Amino acid sequence: MSLLLSSGISVGLFLVGAWRYDLGGYWFLIWNLFLAWLPLGFAIWLKHYLKKNTWLSWQAVILSLLWLGFLPNSFYMVTDLIHLQTDFINTSLFAAVMMFSFAINGVILGFISLFMIHRLLLARSTRPQAHYTIAAVLLLSSFAIYLGRYLRWSTWDVLVNPAGLLFDVSDRVFINPTSHPQMFVTTAIFFVLLCSIYIVLWQAIRYIKTIKD
Repeated sequence: MSLLLSSGISVGLFLVGAWRYDLGGYWFLIWNLFLAWLPLGFAIWLKHYLKKNTWLSWQAVILSLLWLGFLPNSFYMVTDLIHLQTDFINTSLFAAVMMFSFAINGVILGFISLFMIHRLLLARSTRPQAHYTIAAVLLLSSFAIYLGRYLRWSTWDVLVNPAGLLFDVSDRVFINPTSHPQMFVTTAIFFVLLCSIYIVLWQAIRYIKTIKD
């Protein structure tokens, strides 16, 4: 309920901004927030499905791939803050608060779904395997953020234009990686950022559980 309330506040800020500050052009923030909700929905669905089924079943595999495919959208919302620099000569405080509200909600949704998958992995594998898998997921998400922000690829393109997406990924990862330094910088920056935040949240949750009322 609190997550819905927080997202509702973001939408409310957008509506006020569209009416008062002519920010209607940023309707895509609502769409991006919707996409950020999808991985949480898939994680919850997968969690309930695994109560009676194995992770190797095709249904669980599809749910896992859907979660992994949409997860970067949650963290991608941080990059929307770039509009504060490019679209506002005199950045208004309201625009900054509105965009930060969307970005923080996206990140929270992403980390909650990541935490749920992490717990599922811990229950079915060793701790190192679970931790390394989550690190790999964050690395892939960081690379996907680069693909989305600079090459304008989206999750839908996996189905709509897989050949074009595969070509760009192959060119940058396998064929001419040294010709694309921005890929390494962007991926590394987000990987370090997401990992550091997630580690802090993971440790904070563990610490809170040890505190007795």
